[in-house]
Amino acid sequence: MILLAFSLFFYSFGGWRLMPIILASISMNYVAGRLLAGQRPEKTRKVIVGVAVAANLALLFVFKYLGFVTENLHYLFPVVPVQEIVLPIGISFYTFQGMSYTIDVFWRKAKVERNLFRLALYIALFPQLVAGPIVRYTTVAEELRFRRESWEDFEAGAMRFLFGLAKKILLANQFAQIADTVFAQSPDQISLSLAWLGVIAYTMQIYFDFSGYSDMAIGIGRMFGFHFLENFNYPYISRSVTEFWRRWHISLSSWFRDYLYIPLGGNRVSRGKQIRNLLIVWGLTGFWHGAAWTFLLWGLYYALLLMGERYVWKGLLERLPRVIQHVYALVLILIGWLIFRAVDVNQIITFLSLMFGGGTAGLWNDQTTYFLLEFRWELLVGVLASLPIKRYLEEKEGSMEETGLMPVLFRWGKVVLALGLGGLSVLSLASTGYNPFIYFQF
Repeated sequence: MILLAFSLFFYSFGGWRLMPIILASISMNYVAGRLLAGQRPEKTRKVIVGVAVAANLALLFVFKYLGFVTENLHYLFPVVPVQEIVLPIGISFYTFQGMSYTIDVFWRKAKVERNLFRLALYIALFPQLVAGPIVRYTTVAEELRFRRESWEDFEAGAMRFLFGLAKKILLANQFAQIADTVFAQSPDQISLSLAWLGVIAYTMQIYFDFSGYSDMAIGIGRMFGFHFLENFNYPYISRSVTEFWRRWHISLSSWFRDYLYIPLGGNRVSRGKQIRNLLIVWGLTGFWHGAAWTFLLWGLYYALLLMGERYVWKGLLERLPRVIQHVYALVLILIGWLIFRAVDVNQIITFLSLMFGGGTAGLWNDQTTYFLLEFRWELLVGVLASLPIKRYLEEKEGSMEETGLMPVLFRWGKVVLALGLGGLSVLSLASTGYNPFIYFQF
């Protein structure tokens, strides 16, 4: 009850007038779960889960997409008024969590939660409420009932939180300054190198921004005795787009796989239907991120790449040297983030032209030199932190004998580093008001 009260109190800072929306989401999924309990005819259960899913999607549509739809209708039919609707923080995340619970109960993968407050805590739990990761009810069901806190979990969670905070404040915010400056400039001022640097900076920004938040959410959850699943697994070491999406935003990609792609038939159907399924899933994945045509284009871009890797050039890609595979994946990922970041299709086309020699500012200019010198340490640390060095050190530590000097150095080195980075993050927060956060908009 304490965690639920403080979670709702925390959420109220995003706008207390929007509190009825999350309460409605909690209530309708609770009622749906209770109705799905017991021995009901299968047709009745299908109607119940269908209504519940429709109600969840209707809530999401009204507050996230109605304005987009009416804006586009207004262009075609000026008499249609444009609806200005405030987007509730985190609605995409807690809507998907609520739906996953109801669907899992329907599939009998999860037991019905009869305690309203316990289900409310699952949907509204503050560490991952506003920006994920998307936590399945089955992941935390036992911990909602029989949670056990420990000093070991508290220490590990606190360090995970501090490292995540440092990712966000000390890295993502610095890369944001480069990306925002470059993308705001006139095309005739952007050299080829500056265009690439701007896209690379955004690529680093969005990774450290979102993975940093996921680390903070996982860390806080662990401090309270919850063990959320990982949401990132060093995505920029991928050697294909397919591998990238196994490593990036794992909770979202697995959600669409389990609750949409597989129910549509997955890989068990004909190739034509597989292509249809991929287009549906990735079109919706794009729109999940935002109500704009650029997000749909971003989703379809990845759908085409995934289809290409599966059906066209998979064999060729696997025969290429590993370095070439990494370069191939990174270039396509960079282009993907350009589409994601751009405000419209014209900016996408303009930046692609600049990146591949179609600009008028030449190959290099003073701004490129300035950014490389001003943010040299952040860029270096960002590249190193994108590599699985931390995982290697953890494996090294795990293989050490318990006695001796090295285990002590490893243990206290992590603590000192986490506290030092946490202190630097707080100082940075206190000294600047520049603190953009990408995933609040979703």
